[in-house]
Amino acid sequence: MLFMNDEFYMQLAIDEAWEYQLLTYPNPPVGAVVVCDGKIVAIEAHRKAGTSHAEVLALVRAYEALSGETVSIDRYDAHAAHAFLRGLPAGFFAACTIYVTLEPCAHEGKTPSCASLLFELNLERVVVAHPDPIAGHGGGANRLGNVTMGVLEAQAHDLITPFLIWQERAFVVFKLAQTLNGRIGGGYLSSQESLEHVHRIRSVVDRLIIGGGTVRTDRPTLDSRYDPEGRAPDVTIFSGQTEWDHTIPLFDVEGRDVQISDTLACLDTPSLILVEGGDGMLGALGDRIDWMLTYLTPKLSPNEITYNTTTTLRFLHTQRIGVDLMIWSQNLGD
Repeated sequence: MLFMNDEFYMQLAIDEAWEYQLLTYPNPPVGAVVVCDGKIVAIEAHRKAGTSHAEVLALVRAYEALSGETVSIDRYDAHAAHAFLRGLPAGFFAACTIYVTLEPCAHEGKTPSCASLLFELNLERVVVAHPDPIAGHGGGANRLGNVTMGVLEAQAHDLITPFLIWQERAFVVFKLAQTLNGRIGGGYLSSQESLEHVHRIRSVVDRLIIGGGTVRTDRPTLDSRYDPEGRAPDVTIFSGQTEWDHTIPLFDVEGRDVQISDTLACLDTPSLILVEGGDGMLGALGDRIDWMLTYLTPKLSPNEITYNTTTTLRFLHTQRIGVDLMIWSQNLGD
């Protein structure tokens, strides 16, 4: 039976997880909300592969809200956070419900099992949107006798679609920045916050693909300098041209692999691919693009450069980022 506000709380968890879409690669984005005695005490999300999962971060945050204390442990160290939560007095979270967008993990990997932790903490309820889709990783809900499954499952499925696809082949995201009247030329369009977000995505992808025309015209660096912990992505220039001006900055990034290819064979390998480019690149990829990530800036521009390719999109999620509007969309094709 669904409780009256289950959908409301789960939507908060889903929205929080979207804040870290792709940034958790190769893990899926996951959000969690803790409600105690009818009051929201924590909203958190998994932030980076190898660090604490959403449930753990939310429970640590809930402890701080309920106790009035600030923990001294590194909450992103999963082993330290699990040990801290297991050391709390029995029944500390007995009046709490946790909402999680993905079934708590039953397996032990780089991080301990969240299902085992929740079993020990014995919360009043555990509400889950989507079952764990990876064979051999499920079963977390079976360990818990107080689980409600399937709340906003369709919305949670959209959230983890990239994770499902990059298990089998490349998941391809086409990034574009444009003005309110659809113009893409004339230098930087996005806010500083949007630039920082793009650089965070660049730092986790397996490869960045860019069209040869854009490289010759814009002479980009394509690094991740706005991400303090980032790394510059490897780059494939999609072009039939073999002679290149190697003074273009992207060629001079230390530790980077730059390939020039007139094929898209790299898309057959399970991976996360970011594409940046203009109208030609968008048309060349066509239905090989899974999602589009649009940074829409509140400006009008007389610049004539725009995208002239026909495609249909399905909006998945929108959010403010600085002064811009960030839109995640599914590519449905022509």
